[in-house]
Formats: sequence, C-alpha cells, structure tokens
Amino acid sequence: MITQDGVLQIPSLKDKVTDAEWQARVDLAACYRLVDLYGMADMMANHISARVPGEEGSFLINAYGLMYEEITASSLLKVDHHGNILTSPDYGDLGYGLNRAGSVIHSAVHAARPEVGCVIHTHSWASMAVSSLECGLLPLTQTAMRFLKVTYHDYQGVVLNESEQESLVRDLGDGEAMILRNHGALTVGRTIGEAFNWMHRLELSCRAQIGSMSCNSPLAKVSQEVLQDTWNQYQPGTRRPYGQMEWPGLLRKLDRLDPSYRN
Repeated sequence: MITQDGVLQIPSLKDKVTDAEWQARVDLAACYRLVDLYGMADMMANHISARVPGEEGSFLINAYGLMYEEITASSLLKVDHHGNILTSPDYGDLGYGLNRAGSVIHSAVHAARPEVGCVIHTHSWASMAVSSLECGLLPLTQTAMRFLKVTYHDYQGVVLNESEQESLVRDLGDGEAMILRNHGALTVGRTIGEAFNWMHRLELSCRAQIGSMSCNSPLAKVSQEVLQDTWNQYQPGTRRPYGQMEWPGLLRKLDRLDPSYRN
C-alpha cells in the first residue's frame, strides 16, 4: 500500500464492478464522509453498510482501520451475510479486514429487512448520552417528535455474537431508528440518503435533549394528541421519501470540499 501525503493510494475498482455497484460505492463513501463531517464519527469504529444492487445476500461496508474521512468508493469491502469477504482492495501490509461487530449487526438487519438498502450505526456523544438515560429519547422538539415511536435494544455487551441478532432484529421491528441502550444509535433506510437523513435528525434530537436537560430548568411538555398528530405528519405518504431532496446537495457539498470519496 502506497501512502502519498497521508493519503492511501487504492486502485480504482470502477472498471471491475457493475455500474449499479459503483454508484452504491460512491454513495456509501459519501455517507461515511458526511457522518464524519457532521460530527457523528468515532474515528475508525462503527460502520455503515449498503446492499449491493442486483446481488442477493451481499453488502458493502468499511474496512476496519480506515478513518471515515478517508473512505473511498474503491476502499469498501463487499461481504456476504455470513461475514465472508467477497471483494477487497489490496491494503498491502496494513491487512485491513472486517469488523466483527459490523458483520453481526449489519448482516442481521440486511437479512431480516430486504427492503432496507442502508444501515448506519454511530457512537456519537449525543446518542451515547441519550442511550444511557432511563427516560430514553424524549419528544421535546418537533424534530424529536418524528421519533415518538423509536425502538430500544438493551445492552448485551460488545456485539460479537450472532446469538444477539434475533433480539436486535426483533427490537428494530419495521422501524427506521433504534436507540442501542448504553451504546449508541442505529438507523436504516431504503436508500443511503434516507438512512443518513434518519441518522442526522436522530442526532439533532439527541443533542437538543442533552442541551435542554443541562439547563436545570423545567422542560416544556406537549400534549399527547399533538405529539401523535406531529408523528403522523412524518409518516410515509405525507411527504416525499426522506433524503431524496437533500442528497444531491450533500454530494455537491462534498465535491466542493473533497471529491476524493468518488475514487
């Protein structure tokens, strides 16, 4: 592996994969960069995955060792639902491979939810803080009201055992967002842009709650009727799919800052 000015030189896979897979790789690499840009990354920990279009039972995910800010379309691993690496770039002496927790969590969701195109898991300071609160995520703001029916998964230790997959999938249900208690957050979407939208708004909700609770002042309450009505307004059929509007703009933002994610 050659490093030039601190940048890993990974040969492009563009001509070695289908056009659909390449587009998924570009979008997924962009998602990693955006999670880092918006302050939700945990250096090289955590993982984001995307289903490979047209290939049943396989998904793309980061190699354990790469920082989110340096992930590119060609640096991603392609793995199956059993954790086997199907395609990997040559990392040379670095020998990067698959994070075990990433394999367990993401393979469980992709196998159980075929409509899900992307899964995002984070350890942001805000989501970790809320995950440690007995009250969980409170519907204190309009943004948080979207998560009125967010699900929860109790902590069982570092997610290394496939035995936890059943309860993880059961707790997620058919929802798009889940608080992993004493751990962090997880969101899913039919597209990468949709999953990022869910995570970005979940992160904002957690930050707002921590900010409000830190003021040592009574919290304003909203009636259950208004909460339910607001939640309904966020449901499918009331608006365009999440992420559809802003994803092209987010890609343009990355292109202005650093277009290397496309390599």
